[in-house]
Amino acid sequence: MTDPRPVRIGLQLQPQHADYADIRRTVAAAEEAGVDVVFNWDHFFPLYGEPDGKHFECWTMLGAWAEATSRVEIGALVTCNSYRNPELLADMARTVDHISDGRLILGIGSGWFQRDYDEYGYEFGTAGGRLNDLAAALPRIRSRWSALNPAPTRDIPILIGGGGEKKTLRYTAEHAGIWHGFGDVDTVTRKSGILDGHCRDIGRDPAEIERSVGVEGAPEDDGAALHDAGVRLFTVGQDGQGGYDLSRLKDWIAWRDERNG
Repeated sequence: MTDPRPVRIGLQLQPQHADYADIRRTVAAAEEAGVDVVFNWDHFFPLYGEPDGKHFECWTMLGAWAEATSRVEIGALVTCNSYRNPELLADMARTVDHISDGRLILGIGSGWFQRDYDEYGYEFGTAGGRLNDLAAALPRIRSRWSALNPAPTRDIPILIGGGGEKKTLRYTAEHAGIWHGFGDVDTVTRKSGILDGHCRDIGRDPAEIERSVGVEGAPEDDGAALHDAGVRLFTVGQDGQGGYDLSRLKDWIAWRDERNG
């Protein structure tokens, strides 16, 4: 797929193993460096490192970032659908959308980290059941947005994260403006093609969906190949173990500027 969109660079600022003051300073530094999107994630405990290490909640943090930033888009990579009633989540997203003057991306997925569920009292169920719940929630979120007063400032972009070929990519075709995938170039290319097929099945132009991926290496490693595969949003992950270091992020920003001319 040839996508005329410019390259964008994201930062997933993982809210673990750090004090909030360090997270806040890093958000400001990333915005000053020129990043396009700053994401956190929606968990209650660290995903790696010390399992009971420092960790902060997702959506209260997004509300703070909405006030603390002025240009970057913000969102979760990704919100767990299981943790909030869809109507409540819609209202939360609409509120952060207004606080940020229209800079929120609603990243969402079906959920997977069992410790979150067990310790916070949510039913873990099955992967298929959680995906079915996501399918039911997405139209409810949109319906609630249409009923809220005031309405969202814009058509809030929905990002769906995941690579399930039968359900997740189908839901992406039906509801999302951004797909966030995982894996190497071949995997992303193949799944992006499956997403194109789901779009065609429902009569949607595949070009309406921006392709996003997390990147672990330097731009010279896979940047060009991922770009050729249609990816336009490249997100660098960063956690607080040992302090936040934005040098790799800045390399990707420089690569973006060269790509976009």
